Amino acid sequence: MFEKIVYTTVFVSDQDKALDYYTNVLGLEKKGENPTPSGPRFLSVGIGDQDFQLLLWPGTPGQGQPIGDRIPAAYTIETPDIRTAVDVLQSRGVQFDGGIVEYPWGYLAGFTDPDGNRLQLREAKSA
Repeated sequence: MFEKIVYTTVFVSDQDKALDYYTNVLGLEKKGENPTPSGPRFLSVGIGDQDFQLLLWPGTPGQGQPIGDRIPAAYTIETPDIRTAVDVLQSRGVQFDGGIVEYPWGYLAGFTDPDGNRLQLREAKSA
């Protein structure tokens, strides 16, 4: 019945600032930019040839319920080398909270975008 999920929405306060952050700071690619009949444009970013995209849409960022002292991320980005990715993003001004956390299955490093959306990097451990 279904084929795939193609995008999810990231609520942002300013589409142009969000596009700059997600492309120039995080390194994602702009995938789509289309005007809507009345209102904001359909603006999306993604990774390479991957079909899945983040839609940067005006709105109020959501806030998840904390788990202990951590707020779960709404968006997780896979990386083959979390330490290098954290170093690169920190050099671009991204502030990670709590550093890299190790779990039995891999590693996570969480951060917040300028609008308060929670994101995290994930590196899976080899089997």
